[in-house]
Amino acid sequence: MRSADEPLALPIDRSSSTPLYLQLAAGIEAAVREGTLAPGSRLENELALAQRLGLSRPTVRQGIQEVVDKGMLVRKRGVGTQVVDSPVSRQVALTSLYDDLARAGKSPRTEVLEYRVGRPSPEAADRLLLEPGEMVLELMRVRYSGDEPLAVMRNTLPERIAPTREQLKKQGLYASMRDKGIRLAVAHERIGATTADAEHAELLHEQEGAALLTMDRKVFGNDGTVIEYGHHVYRASRYSFEVTLVE
Repeated sequence: MRSADEPLALPIDRSSSTPLYLQLAAGIEAAVREGTLAPGSRLENELALAQRLGLSRPTVRQGIQEVVDKGMLVRKRGVGTQVVDSPVSRQVALTSLYDDLARAGKSPRTEVLEYRVGRPSPEAADRLLLEPGEMVLELMRVRYSGDEPLAVMRNTLPERIAPTREQLKKQGLYASMRDKGIRLAVAHERIGATTADAEHAELLHEQEGAALLTMDRKVFGNDGTVIEYGHHVYRASRYSFEVTLVE
């Protein structure tokens, strides 16, 4: 059994085609799942981990963030990075609500409430791995099926790949990106629940306090770049997520 002071074994293969940050993330994730890193235990700090493994600090930061985005680690100010109790990971398809509605024969429609290009917040710059000086697009949309609102969607993405407001009114975000030649490869997603506040109740035609589903997603391109991250809120009375499980 690993002692608290024993360095965590995290093998890195520099001859592999797998990016170093993903190798690091996979090693940390495996340690959490296997119980080598127990719930509540702290991960070695970024600087020490980078020096021990011979990696750059941005690579280590990105690898750790991968596991944070999966809900298996949490960053706490003054404490460090800790393992979350009982991590749960569930996968769903990398599609957009627009695509889902269109395939189901519905009539998807989008109302773009906010479309802002500007300087990124520190969080956005970190999550999107932006270069200095890069701008971001911040979106807020309501997705309808016919005349019925289903979801409020907030997304942030690099301005260099941003679709126009008109494109977003005509089709989904992912379809707009595919039209620009951008290939979506993988996403990390977390599904949760909340209750409707005054804003969401008005936008989704629900009562305040009504049950809502939430989805947080971070999408990567086939070259490992971060395409976008978003926070979506769905009407639980009108929409559900379906997952097929195989032993």
